[in-house]
Amino acid sequence: MKTNSQGQRLVRCPQCGGDSVFAPSNKWRPFCSERCRQIDLGAWASESFRVPAAPPQDPDEGDPERVAALH
Repeated sequence: MKTNSQGQRLVRCPQCGGDSVFAPSNKWRPFCSERCRQIDLGAWASESFRVPAAPPQDPDEGDPERVAALH
């Protein structure tokens, strides 16, 4: 485990890859700075980060009980 001179745990910043203090004293953790946190938030807001999912099924082609419940 990597630590700084004060003995605080250092982790890799998810945005820039630099060292980031992983302690309550770092209000932007796990990011190293507010700038990196804002860049990450912007990427989520612009949908640059996505969770893959299957396209929704047509309700007319799915489970007969589910189709009946929709009508």
